[in-house]
Amino acid sequence: MRFIHLIVIAALVSAAVHVYKIKFDSTLQVERVAKLRSNVQHVRESTAALRAKWGELDAPARIQGLAQRHTQLKPIEAAQFDSLDRLPERPASPVPPDSPDPIAAMIGLGTADFPTGSIKTPPAAR
Repeated sequence: MRFIHLIVIAALVSAAVHVYKIKFDSTLQVERVAKLRSNVQHVRESTAALRAKWGELDAPARIQGLAQRHTQLKPIEAAQFDSLDRLPERPASPVPPDSPDPIAAMIGLGTADFPTGSIKTPPAAR
């Protein structure tokens, strides 16, 4: 009978140790969750403060004031625009329109006797 009592007492002590370990682990997890919630709240507050600062810095009136203070830019006037018929003619193209290799023509090679990556390799003539 004493042997059974010792086994039951050992089982109760073992169960108590296990319950204490579970309670201790859960307490650590609760503290960790509380710390994470605090960090999340801090990040949200920081984000809100940064967005408010961005809104302040991005205000059109502020940017216009800085531009007037630090640059010599002036507002565009209607007299600055010109009609399309007064535009200069387009410059002549440096590449002839019928050139098989426009890049070679632009760098002065004319029609190249050797193939480049922009044209297909000519068939072997033998």
